[in-house]
Amino acid sequence: MAKSADLLTQESWDSSLKQRLQTHLHQLVRDRHPYLASAGHFFVKQYIRQQLTQWGEVEIYEFEFQQKCHQNLILNLPGQSVRQRAPILIGAHFDAVPGSPGADDNATGVAVLLELARLFAAKPTPCPIRLVAFDLEEMGLAGSDRYAAHLHQQNQPLRLMLSLEMLGYCDRTPNSQRYPAGLARFYPNQGDFIGLIGNLKTIPDLIRLSRSIRRVGVPCEWLPAGNRGMMVPDTRRSDHAPFWDRGYRALMVTDTANLRNPHYHKESDRLETLDLDFLTGVCQGLNYGLRQL
Repeated sequence: MAKSADLLTQESWDSSLKQRLQTHLHQLVRDRHPYLASAGHFFVKQYIRQQLTQWGEVEIYEFEFQQKCHQNLILNLPGQSVRQRAPILIGAHFDAVPGSPGADDNATGVAVLLELARLFAAKPTPCPIRLVAFDLEEMGLAGSDRYAAHLHQQNQPLRLMLSLEMLGYCDRTPNSQRYPAGLARFYPNQGDFIGLIGNLKTIPDLIRLSRSIRRVGVPCEWLPAGNRGMMVPDTRRSDHAPFWDRGYRALMVTDTANLRNPHYHKESDRLETLDLDFLTGVCQGLNYGLRQL
C-alpha cells in the first residue's frame, strides 16, 4: 500500500529531527565539569551559545559561586499573541559530574533545548519562550537558584518553567523502573515512559503536556508534588526546584535518572546507551504540547 503524503512528510521530519539531536549530542557528550574538565566545559558552553545565536541575541546572566564567575545563557523568543503574556521558561543544565561524559545527564536535555529553540524561532508559540542553559546544576542547583532568585526579586512573572533533565534513556524490559517509596503501585514497572513532575499549580499543564506527548507515540506519566516536593525529595533533584521554592509554576521533564538509568553519574553515561528514537519522540511531544498551552 502506498504511504500518504502526510505520513511521508512526518517520517522525513522525524528523521531530520533525530539527526539534528544526534549531531548536538556528538558535540555535547564529553567530560565538562566546570573545574575538573574546564576545557570540555568551555567548549560545550561555546557550542550552546553558537547554536542559540542563530535565532537571536543571547543574553548572559553572570553569577558568582565559590569566588568564581559563572554564566547562564539565555535566548528570548517572541510569541504570536498580540497581547503581552508572561514567558514560558525552558531550561537545561550543561555541566556534568567529574569523570562522566554526561550523555543522558544532561546532554539530552541540552540537545532538546537547542532543537526547541530552532523550532520555536521558525514558528512562534502563543506565549513568548525563554530558553536558558543553566550552569552548575550538579553543584547544588547554583545556576538556576541564582537566576530564580533574580527573577523573583525583580517581580518577573513566568507562565511556566520546565526543566529538561535526562530525556534519552529507555528500558522496555519488565521491572526496569524503580520508584521512591510508596509510588510503585501507581506507575508502570517498565522504564519506557517520560515523566512529568510538577507542583500543584501545574496540574492542568501536566495533564495537557502528557496528552500531547502520548499523541506522538511516547508513553508519559505525570506526578503532582505537594509542599515543594519535600515529601518526596527525589522530585526536587533538578533546576525546577528553586522555582518551586519561590512560588513559580514549574515542572521537570525526566526519564527518572538513576531510578532507571544504570549509567547515572558514571563514566559509562555515553551516547551509545541512549535511545534516540525515544529522545526524538520526547522532543516532538514537547514541541507539540507547548504550542497548546
